[in-house]
Amino acid sequence: MLPSLLGTDRLIIRILGCLFVCFCDIELKLINFKLGTLSGCSLYSPLNQSDCPEWNTSWLLTCLEGSICIKANAQSCGECIQVAESCGWCKFLTVGESKSARCDDLESLKKRNCAVTKIENPRGSISINENKPVTNRKKDSADKLNPGQITQIQPQKLTLTLRTGEPQTFDLKFKRAEDYPIDLYYLMDLSFSMKDDLENVKNLGTDLMAEMQKITSDFKIGFGSFVEKTVMPYISTTPARLINPCTGNQNCTSPFSYKNVLKLTDKGDEFNRLVSQQQISGNLDSPEGGFDAIMQVAVCGEHIGWRDVTRLLVFSTDAGFHFAGDGKLGGIVLPNDGKCHLENNMYTMSHYYDYPSIAHLVQKLSDNNIQTIFAVTEEFQPVYQELKNLIPKSAVGTLSSNSSNVIKLIIDAYNSLSSEVILENTKLPEGVSITYKSICKNGVEATGENGRKCSNISIGDEVSFKISIDSQKCPSHSKNETIKIRPLGFTEEVEIVLNFICDCQCAKEGEPESEKCHEGNGTFECGACKCNEGRIGRLCECSKDEVRTEDLDANCRKDNGTDICSNNGDCVCGTCECKKRENPAEIYSGKYCECDNFNCDRSNNKLCGGHGRCECRKCICDANYTGSACDCSLDTSTCLAKNGQICNGRGTCECGICKCTDAKFQGPTCEICPTCPGVCVEHKDCVQCRAFGAGEKKDTCQRDCDYFKMFKVKDRDGLPQPTDQSFPLTHCKQRDENDCWFYYTYAIRNQTKEVFVVEQLECPAGPDIIPIVAGVVAGIVLIGLALLLIWKLLMIIHDRREFAKFEKEKMNAKWDTGENPIYKSAVTTVVNPKYEGK
Repeated sequence: MLPSLLGTDRLIIRILGCLFVCFCDIELKLINFKLGTLSGCSLYSPLNQSDCPEWNTSWLLTCLEGSICIKANAQSCGECIQVAESCGWCKFLTVGESKSARCDDLESLKKRNCAVTKIENPRGSISINENKPVTNRKKDSADKLNPGQITQIQPQKLTLTLRTGEPQTFDLKFKRAEDYPIDLYYLMDLSFSMKDDLENVKNLGTDLMAEMQKITSDFKIGFGSFVEKTVMPYISTTPARLINPCTGNQNCTSPFSYKNVLKLTDKGDEFNRLVSQQQISGNLDSPEGGFDAIMQVAVCGEHIGWRDVTRLLVFSTDAGFHFAGDGKLGGIVLPNDGKCHLENNMYTMSHYYDYPSIAHLVQKLSDNNIQTIFAVTEEFQPVYQELKNLIPKSAVGTLSSNSSNVIKLIIDAYNSLSSEVILENTKLPEGVSITYKSICKNGVEATGENGRKCSNISIGDEVSFKISIDSQKCPSHSKNETIKIRPLGFTEEVEIVLNFICDCQCAKEGEPESEKCHEGNGTFECGACKCNEGRIGRLCECSKDEVRTEDLDANCRKDNGTDICSNNGDCVCGTCECKKRENPAEIYSGKYCECDNFNCDRSNNKLCGGHGRCECRKCICDANYTGSACDCSLDTSTCLAKNGQICNGRGTCECGICKCTDAKFQGPTCEICPTCPGVCVEHKDCVQCRAFGAGEKKDTCQRDCDYFKMFKVKDRDGLPQPTDQSFPLTHCKQRDENDCWFYYTYAIRNQTKEVFVVEQLECPAGPDIIPIVAGVVAGIVLIGLALLLIWKLLMIIHDRREFAKFEKEKMNAKWDTGENPIYKSAVTTVVNPKYEGK
C-alpha cells in the first residue's frame, strides 16, 4: 500500500529519516531534521538518548502510516478515519496548525499532547446474531428431521461493523450431515441414437431408489427429456416429419425441445411407469438442444418440485450441445431470458429464444444450488470435461453405449461432488474485499482461491474456514449492505450484514453556522470547521471563487507530499509565504518554500567546498570544479606519469586521482601491478602465433591477438632501445616448445600497443652422436673394470683376514692329556717281580 502512495525515492528518504531519529548526537539530529523536512514523515519520536531503546520497527511503520494520514489532507473526522485504520482525529487543535494536521497516527497525536479523550478513533466489531450448532445425528436415528431442521453450516447470521482498512475475521464451520435429503432429476436425450439407452432407463427408478437408500432415507427422483428446437435446420418441418421424424418403419414421437415428464417423487414405480411410456424422437443435426432443457430445469423450481436439499441434475446424452449464437441458424436472435416457460410441462419458447450461454447456465445452476452430473458416452468425454471445468460443482461420468452403468455412474459422481465443499459469496459492495483460509481434514490449511474449498470430506467430517472482510471506503449510496456466503450445491447460507463506520461520534454534536468558523461560514464539529458550500480554508475564511480548489493545503504541498510549504512557511489561502531567518543572508525561496541557499553539501567544512554557490540546495560549481560539494577538481596534472601519459594509459583521471580501469593495476599513476605475471609472459603466446604461426593460440590468433601492431626486424640490433623512447618499453626473451629463443619488445605509445619482434628464431645446434656413443661405451667399460678391481681387492682383504685368524688360533692351541678321557699313552711299563733293585 505504501509504495503506491509514495514515490520510491521519497519512501527511501522517509525511512532513512525515521531510522536516524534515535541517533542522539547533534549532527545526526540535524540530518534527521533535514530528511524529515524533505519527506514529510511525522517525526515526533523523542530525541533523548535514554528514550532510544524504546524505538523499534513498529514505530517506523507508525511513522510511515502517520505520514499517510497527514498526506490524505482530511478536512473532517469522517474523512480522517477512512484513510487508514491507524489514523485518528484530534479534537484539540494547536493554534496555527492546519486542519489536516488533526489527522495523524495515534502515537504521533499523543506526542503532540493530544489527550486520549480528545482522540476520535472508532473501531470495527463482529456480532453473531444466529448461531445454531451443526446437526449431529445418525441415518438410523429414530428422530426424522425436515430439511429445514438440519444445520450444516455455523454461524447462520452475523453483523460486521467495518472501518476502512481494518479487516474483521470470523470462523465458519461446516459439517456434512448424515442422511441428508437428496433430489435427483434425470434429464435424458431422446434423439434416435439413444433408443437402446431408453430401454435401460425404464427400470432406473426402483433400482436407483434401492441404491440411494444406502445414502439417505429421504430421496426423490424426477424425469425429463429433450430433443431439439422445433425449427429448421435442427429438425425437418415437413408435415410428415413433424408427426414422425424417424425414417423407415420406426415409430417415433413428434420432436420437441424439452418435456418435464415426472415431477420429483419418492415413488420409484411411478418413475418406471412414466419412463416406460416414453418414445424416441429424432432431429437432423448432431448437437442437441440440451442447454435449453438444463435452463428450464434450473429455473422452473415449482414445476420440477425442487426442495431446499441437495439437488442433483443428471444430464444423459451421446452428442454435443448447441449454445448461445447457434440459434441464428434458425433465425432466432433473441438471447435466452433465463426464465421459466413451461406450459403443460412443455417448453414453449424454444422457437423464440436462443440457446443459453455457458456463463448464463453457470449463474442459474449456482443460484438454484443444482449440482450437475454429465453422463455422456466416451466419444464426447473431452468436450464435457472442458464444460465441467467451467461449471462449479459438476462431474462427468462415462456412459456405456446402452446406459447400463448409469446407476454406478450416478453414485460415483454423487460421492465425488459431496466430498468437496466450495464456498462462494454474493456480489460484494464497492470497496469491500473478502479473503478465505481453509482448515480442512488433518489440519491441512490453504489460502487464496484454494482457501475457499476443502476436499475428501466424508459424512460427519467437520472443517472450518477463517473469513476476513475488509473495506477500503464507505459506500456512496448506503451505510448498510448485506452479503451471503454459502457452500456450492447446498441451500444453507450465512447472512452477513455490513455496517460501515463513515463518520465520528463527535460529528453528531456539531454547531451549525458557528462563530468559530469565520462569521458562521461553517459547522464546528470535532474541534474543526466543516465549511458551508462555497467556502474553504481552515476557518472557512476563503471563497471558492478566490482559489482553484477546495483543498487549500494541497496548493501548498509540493508533488502531492505531506509537508505544507515544505515546513518552511505558512499556507495562506493556497499560497505559501516563506519564513524569515535570523541571518538575513540565509533565504528560503520557491513556490513551496522548498529552496534555500544554506543547505547544500559541504567539503572541508565549507559550503560547496568554497568553490561554488548554493542555489535551491544544490551547488553551482566554479570553473574546473565539479561534484555535489564542488570538491572534485578537473585538473589532470596530478595524474601524469613519468612517461607523460595520464595514468600510464591504464586508467582515467577523476578529481585529480587516477582510477585504474583494470583492478590489477594500482599506484598514484597505475604503474604498479603486484599480481601481474609480467608483460613478456602475458603477451608471449600472441607474439609467437602472429610472428611464427605457432604456440598455444595459433588456432585462435586472429580472434584473440589483434590488440597490438607488430613490426618484424632482422636481428636484435634492430629492436627499439629504452634510451630512445619517451614511453614504457619492455625487452622480452622467451623460449618456445622446441627450445628456440625469440626476442621482442612491447610498448604503449599514444594509447597504441606496439610489438617489435626478431624474425628469426635462435635455436641451439644439434648434438654430435659419435662422441656421445663412444663416451657412453668407454664409460660402461671403465665402470665395469672398476667394479671388478674393487671386487678383487675386497676378496684379497677377506682372505688375508681369514688366514691371519687361522694362524693366531693355531699358535694358541694347547694339548692337555688330562683333559681327554680316552687318551692312552703309547709307552707300556712292565715291572719284573723278581727284580730286587739290584
